[in-house]
Amino acid sequence: MIEVVNVYKSFGSHEVLKNISAQFKPGSTNLIIGASGSGKTTLMKCMVGLHEVSSGEVYYNGRDFTKLDFKSRIPIRKEIGMLFQGVALFDSMTVQENIMFPLNMFSDQSHEEKLERVNFCLKRVDLDGVNKLLPSELSGGMKKRVGIARAIAMKPEYLYCDEPNSGLDPKTSILIDQLIQEITHEYEMTTIVVTHDMNSVMEIGEHIIFIYDGELKWEGNNQDILHSDSPDLDNFIFASKFMQALKKNK
Repeated sequence: MIEVVNVYKSFGSHEVLKNISAQFKPGSTNLIIGASGSGKTTLMKCMVGLHEVSSGEVYYNGRDFTKLDFKSRIPIRKEIGMLFQGVALFDSMTVQENIMFPLNMFSDQSHEEKLERVNFCLKRVDLDGVNKLLPSELSGGMKKRVGIARAIAMKPEYLYCDEPNSGLDPKTSILIDQLIQEITHEYEMTTIVVTHDMNSVMEIGEHIIFIYDGELKWEGNNQDILHSDSPDLDNFIFASKFMQALKKNK
């Protein structure tokens, strides 16, 4: 489980996060939603240590991540998988080399063991046999799946996905959402998805927090969200044509 407690974050005089507290449980797809500039990505960066909190705590299974120095954070960072918004594959590396990258950095496995893990991860994301391809030879959806394969290579306990459907068509977006949810349930990971895609919210939003102007304004699931009593959340979700159509059919 990941828990954030009374987290504040400021950049100079600008306060971006204001007293955020939430719990993210294993085996669930936990979504952080909000408009651009709301603070959702800043919260994720504070949780993984890319930003330091101004005050507050971030706990990983009871371990206070915010109180640890760089070296002491390494064991927890080894338990974290990341799917970046732009996938961030290394263009000069093959698919196999990209997935093997964290294994080379953080494990002492033999090459044969690493290759076995790479092949397992590729099979799990339905990309058997693409080991020797370069990222430039892949479609957008394939790149996302390679990114997921790399993110789970170290068998993480925690998986962060930053706007996983960015740049994808609706059909491929649904497939990526389903894959993330399947892997989350299968491996009992604590998965956190940062998104403003309401299709994703309705597809996989098992636990959702809504951030508005740096504050946590609502918490619930994708069944509760259509009946929220938060005007800020209603303005956010029903700005989507998809959600407007869904509301009419209720």
